[in-house]
Amino acid sequence: MEVRNLTCINCPLGCQLTVELENGEVKSVSGYTCKRGDTYARKEVTNPTRIVTSSVKITDAVSKETMVSVKTAQDIPKGKIFDVVKDIKDVTVKAPVYIGDVIKADVAGTGVDMIATRTVI
Repeated sequence: MEVRNLTCINCPLGCQLTVELENGEVKSVSGYTCKRGDTYARKEVTNPTRIVTSSVKITDAVSKETMVSVKTAQDIPKGKIFDVVKDIKDVTVKAPVYIGDVIKADVAGTGVDMIATRTVI
């Protein structure tokens, strides 16, 4: 039986989780104080994912902003993080950009869009 210890990242409590696995299958999760901790632990040991946040260049903004913050619209496989960052490295968008605008569709072939997280006029 394999045992993995994790810190839950779903809320500020940071519960210390213990996951017991047998043949790659989750047998039990303990240490969580809410259902999100149980869900997080099961997902983290079998198929870890993350939301990626970054920024991209923006041109022609009235406010003279040079960057706009972005994030993946959903979580992506953890192993694709560097591919996503590389894929948006040279992206430049023209103002105006509104919160929720798709900045790059299907970023790094993940099937997930990179979206703006703020409005820049």
